[in-house]
Amino acid sequence: MKPTQALHNLGQSIWLDNITRDLLNSGTLQRYIDEWSVTGLTSNPTIFDHAIKNSSAYDAAILETLSKGKSGENLFFDLALQDITRAAALFRPVHDRTDGVDGWVSLEVSPLLAYDTAGSLAAARTLHARAAQPNLFIKIPGTKEGLPAIEEAIFAGIPINVTLLFSREHYLAAAEAFMRGVERRIEAGLNPTVGSVASLFISRWDVAVANKVPEALRSQLGIAIAKRAYKAYYELLASPRWQRAFNFGARPQRILWASTGTKDPKASDVLYVKALAAPYTVNTMPDGTLKALADHGEAGAVMSPDGGDAEEVLAKFAKAGIDVDALAAQLQEEGAKSFVSSWNELMGVIESKSSALKAVAS
Repeated sequence: MKPTQALHNLGQSIWLDNITRDLLNSGTLQRYIDEWSVTGLTSNPTIFDHAIKNSSAYDAAILETLSKGKSGENLFFDLALQDITRAAALFRPVHDRTDGVDGWVSLEVSPLLAYDTAGSLAAARTLHARAAQPNLFIKIPGTKEGLPAIEEAIFAGIPINVTLLFSREHYLAAAEAFMRGVERRIEAGLNPTVGSVASLFISRWDVAVANKVPEALRSQLGIAIAKRAYKAYYELLASPRWQRAFNFGARPQRILWASTGTKDPKASDVLYVKALAAPYTVNTMPDGTLKALADHGEAGAVMSPDGGDAEEVLAKFAKAGIDVDALAAQLQEEGAKSFVSSWNELMGVIESKSSALKAVAS
């Protein structure tokens, strides 16, 4: 049995953390679905920046969109929605077969809105309406300002991927926002089934402390943080509050492991895949990690619902001087800034390509 199939059979969804027009046009994404059990897809501003900057596949669409009088951000979202809706169509059979549990694709609001509640909600409404796809998640960062927008979006029936979560506390805040939105729908007599995932970033923890801790602790922090969050996830699913909502027809918000490509050249290239195997979760992987899993990976032992050795490992990091709460806040802020940087670069790429294409066409 293929390692990807074994992980899928265990009950974990394998999603691709990438989208490009070349992936779609070449049939590669379809092959990932058919051969490697890929059942969903995520994107972010950095992924689209690389996709558009490094390919001529978007040139004709850019020129066509320019002819409609669009530019900048409006032009980008036209391009992104073209890719996302094509991907959504490929995953629609999975979405239908699993009755909406799986088969999702994700598109993020502008990262300039990470600390703008009203702007995030308005953008989520607009993108959701424009895409008109039942299996599209709108990504909103789980910042303090993003959380009220997430609650309102869930209440409005907009499926949400909560992004930029780094700790158990970040996850719990995102889960609370989701739950409030669902409970408000129940009280209003609305269908409480609104899809959502909470995306916890893993590898950036280990990058952040790589040169600050003993060699014996290398590449262990991200996994320990994930184990701690998984325990909280498991406890929420079993709580009377959540079970009450499930009894009214709500569907749980799944936890998603993001940033699972190994950054440490000394570590296994499937480190975060093997360590984070767990049913009713998602692991979204960059192409390189997916290929490594398919080639020589294996599904690890299922994560323990009690958090395993998480607290023991985290105590060692605390002894080494790592304040995980402070670092979580730092990583979320740095993640938001990184997406803004990619966004600004993306806008520059679109502007330069637009100018060059208009010059050739004239």
